[in-house]
Amino acid sequence: MTALRPERETDTSYGQQSYGGPDAFEGWYGAGQAQGAPQDPYAASYGPQGAAPQQGAPNVPPQGAEPPQGATGAPYGSSGDATAYLPPVDDETMALRIPEPPPGASSAAQASSPSPGGRAARRKAARRRNGRRGAAGGPLPEEDSPADRSSAPLSRMEARRQARARRASPAVIASRVIGELFISTGVVMLLFVTYQLWWTNVRAHAQAGSEAHQLQDDWASGKRSPGTFEPGQGFALLHIPKLDVVVPVAEGTSKAKVLDKGMVGHYGKGDLNTAMPDAKTGNFGLAGHRNTHGEPFRYINKLSPGDAIVVETQDTYFVYKMASILPVTPPANISVLDPVPKGSGFTGPGRYITLTTCTPEFTSKYRMIVWGKMVEERPRSKGKPDALVS
Repeated sequence: MTALRPERETDTSYGQQSYGGPDAFEGWYGAGQAQGAPQDPYAASYGPQGAAPQQGAPNVPPQGAEPPQGATGAPYGSSGDATAYLPPVDDETMALRIPEPPPGASSAAQASSPSPGGRAARRKAARRRNGRRGAAGGPLPEEDSPADRSSAPLSRMEARRQARARRASPAVIASRVIGELFISTGVVMLLFVTYQLWWTNVRAHAQAGSEAHQLQDDWASGKRSPGTFEPGQGFALLHIPKLDVVVPVAEGTSKAKVLDKGMVGHYGKGDLNTAMPDAKTGNFGLAGHRNTHGEPFRYINKLSPGDAIVVETQDTYFVYKMASILPVTPPANISVLDPVPKGSGFTGPGRYITLTTCTPEFTSKYRMIVWGKMVEERPRSKGKPDALVS
C-alpha cells in the first residue's frame, strides 16, 4: 500500500492540527493491515484505501464509532463535543493517544450511560453520584426519611402484623366494658337523684299550688259544701306559720293520689278513720312527705311547744298549739293516732291534731310524730286568726 506523508496543516474547523496522510497513523492506519486487525472507524472520512482526504472534509468518525482501544488525547475540534474527536498523535513517538473528553463531559457521560448490574445497581450508582455531588456543594443525596418509610406501602404480612398489634386484647376490652358500665350506672344514679330531690319537688309544688287555688275558688263560689269527701279530694288548707308552710289537705293517704302530689293526707275511712277538725272530740291525723314530692313536713322537728298550727276550711279556722313531739317510733305504732294518743302527754279526750312523717331524712325506716291541741275555732266571717295575721 502506498504510504502517505503526513502534511501538518492548521484546520480552523477543528481547532487542532490536522494530519493529511496515514503515515502519521502507522500504529493504527497503513497498508497491509494484519488479518483480524480492527477496522478503521475513520476510514469513511478519508475515502478509499490510500486516497487522500477530500479537501475541506472534516475528520469526523462515523456515528456510533468509538476511538480505538488504548488511544489517548484531547478532543479534536473546537465545538467541545465529547464524542466528536479524532485520536491525536503523540509528537515524540508518533503513536496514537486515546483522546480524553473535556472537563465535565466524563461525569455527564457516566450519568447518561447505564450502569451494569440491573436496576438495583443503577440505583445504587445514582445514590453514590448524588452523594458525591452533595459533598461538593450540589444537591444533597436523597435518603429515605422516617416519614417516607412510614408512607411507603406495606406488604400484606406487615399490614396484618400492624393490625394485630393495634387490636385490643380481651383484658383491655373487658376493662373498657366494665368502665362503660360503671359510667352508665353513675349517670343513671345521678339522674335518679336529680329527679327525686329536685324534679319531684317542682312538680309537687305546682300540683299543690294548683289544688289550693282551685279549693279557694270553689269556696268563694260555693261549689263545695262541708261533708264527706272522696279519696284524693281536697277539703282544707294547713298553715304552719313558723315553717312558712301552706299546703292543701286531701282525703286519704294514697301516695299516688295525695302525698306524691305535694298535699298532706287525712287518715280517714280505711286509714284508721281519725276525726275531722270540726268534731267535738277526737284526733285529726295527717300524713305528709318529709323529703321529695313537695316535702311539706321536712322541718316539723323544728316546732316548739306553743307554735301555731292552723287548719282552714270553707267556713272556719281551727287553731292548734304544738304540745309535744315523738322523734322516733316504728311505723306500726298506730296508737299515736288514737283519740287520746299515747305518748303525747294528753290525759283525757280533747280536740287534738297529729302530724306524722318519715325519719331519718331520705328514709322511711321510722316515723316522727308531732301533736297539738286546739285552742281556737274561728269562723271565717270574723277574719283570720292572730296566728295567720302576725
